[in-house]
Amino acid sequence: MNLYPQLIIDALRQVKYPGSGKDIVEAGMVDDNLRIDGLKVSFSIIFPKNPDPFQKSVVKAAEAAIHTFASKEAEVTVTVDYKPVNPQASSPKPLAGVKIIAVSSGKGGVGKSTVAANLAVALSKLGYRVGLLDADIFGPSVPTMFDLENYQPMGEVVGDRQLIVPAEKWGIKILSIGFFVKPEQATVWRGPMASNALKQLITEANWGELDYFIIDTPPGTSDIHLTLMQTLDITGALIVSTPQKVALADARKGVDMYQNDKVNIPILGLVENMAWFTPAELPDNKYYIFGRDGVKQLADQLDLRLLGQIPLVQSVCESGDQGQPITLDPANPVAQAFLSLASTLTYVAK
Repeated sequence: MNLYPQLIIDALRQVKYPGSGKDIVEAGMVDDNLRIDGLKVSFSIIFPKNPDPFQKSVVKAAEAAIHTFASKEAEVTVTVDYKPVNPQASSPKPLAGVKIIAVSSGKGGVGKSTVAANLAVALSKLGYRVGLLDADIFGPSVPTMFDLENYQPMGEVVGDRQLIVPAEKWGIKILSIGFFVKPEQATVWRGPMASNALKQLITEANWGELDYFIIDTPPGTSDIHLTLMQTLDITGALIVSTPQKVALADARKGVDMYQNDKVNIPILGLVENMAWFTPAELPDNKYYIFGRDGVKQLADQLDLRLLGQIPLVQSVCESGDQGQPITLDPANPVAQAFLSLASTLTYVAK
């Protein structure tokens, strides 16, 4: 049996902390350093005091719960920590009331960030208040796509809190880990460090009033996706893929991650990027260099919506590299495709 983070979290929900009436997940006792490597599972349990009279029994119960509800072959390593517990249920999740859209892909290189950036621009052009979070911690590209590589976020005091000020461009509020590291510098972080940085960008920023919050997620499945699911009430996911078979196979995995009954985040639909190639000198021609209608066929097989097909034209790449998303050019047919995608999304994300 394959182990995945939400399966472990749900198993740990069966473990009660004596006398509290709450399970250890609800009580905020499971740290965010959960790691899975095959059948090896490791994480920390946070106890409110040291020594804690229930420490040994809770740790044993956690191990037993994983063996019972996840996999009896799991190799479980539990470490303990001590600090006051702040129950997750005591405060609402951030960005309550905002439509939160996770733009995802099963693999890299399919244009997920291009779709996320242009979707944000399209929604803004339709009159919505939009936030864009570049959650691709290890490969942030939003700063380049919005010509914000030199942006250095400042802090401001709001009430009794010091908050990060997002960049704002074309009516979109933008944050990326790329604002905090040098463009040529690799982000070499362990999972918990990346997750904590992402949480800060979400919960310690002055996002203001928003209608839509677009998240450019990392490709594949990772700790970052688990952090997003735990931190935010995600309205739904949009899966991006090219029509070629290798990309479609990974897109299926992305769909499965969100549709799994332990996660249960709605799939709003699929987007076929690079659906065909149209050269600038032959605007009426279509060349299906990655295959034809592959994502459309996948959507039919999975009984999901095909939200749009985005053609591959040279100007899309050039505009992204120049920090001018193609949707800013109303005369470009690709811009019209993104505006249509945004309009359709506002309907299905109700």
